[in-house]
Amino acid sequence: MRKLLHNESGNMYLLMAVAMFLAIGILGLVIDGGQLYMTKSHLQKTANAAALSGAQELPNSKEKVDEVVGQILNHHNESSSLLFSNAESDKLLHVGVGREVPLFFSSLFGIESVMLSADAKVSLFSMTSGIGTVPLGMDESMDLVYGQTYTLKVDAGDSENGNFGILALDGPGARSYRESLKYGFDEELKVGDIVNTQTGNIAGATREGINYRISACPEGNAQARDCARIMLIPVYKPHNVGSKLESVEITGFAYFYLADPMSSKDDSIKGIFIKRAGSGESDGDAPLDRGAYTIKLTR
Repeated sequence: MRKLLHNESGNMYLLMAVAMFLAIGILGLVIDGGQLYMTKSHLQKTANAAALSGAQELPNSKEKVDEVVGQILNHHNESSSLLFSNAESDKLLHVGVGREVPLFFSSLFGIESVMLSADAKVSLFSMTSGIGTVPLGMDESMDLVYGQTYTLKVDAGDSENGNFGILALDGPGARSYRESLKYGFDEELKVGDIVNTQTGNIAGATREGINYRISACPEGNAQARDCARIMLIPVYKPHNVGSKLESVEITGFAYFYLADPMSSKDDSIKGIFIKRAGSGESDGDAPLDRGAYTIKLTR
């Protein structure tokens, strides 16, 4: 018996078996854990992308929101993973995705799969700064009805009339005004900025700029994401008023959709104001809501 107890010739095999069992167990946990981590991360990214893209359509319709959410899920190969897409208000979208994830090592112990899910909430905030604005200003006192056709008279002297004015975003002169109208001002404007008004004869430059934008989007679609007919317009209040309105203070932003081109005799722009989520920034809701919004992931 003493010989048997002191015989250690088989200990090595026992230790090797135990070590191998532990190594396989750890490897299995790493494989399953890695699979779950990667899938959870992918689902979260998918939920974020779907909510951010879908929220752009909140000002339009729930049907359009659902269409875009579906497109994003399909792009991420998660078409069947949608749990819900709730427009909780006209400024808040909540999207949830989830699916069963098969396990490998854990299936040996009867755990075949685990349900993983992720959700994202996105809110719209009134824009407080933007790039690409055009040099056409709207007085904050102007009565705004979305979808109603407006005729905005273009005259450098109209700034002093109260509700619509021409702005010198890139300095005075018809040339800089025309370029800003065609392509948008390439510097950031924000709430609180002081901007001078434009002087001189700019009717011809206006026609050229407006018609350039319309020719770049001949089909015309007020809901399109990349139509040049949609312009970001600064909203202002008078700042320096002498014999005429010299400068204005930006108080918000609005989107204006160009309805018709301008003829050689036109001195006015026709279009509608629309609600739209764009690529500007927001420090929280602007004090003035004129339908121009930015998108933020809130959860």
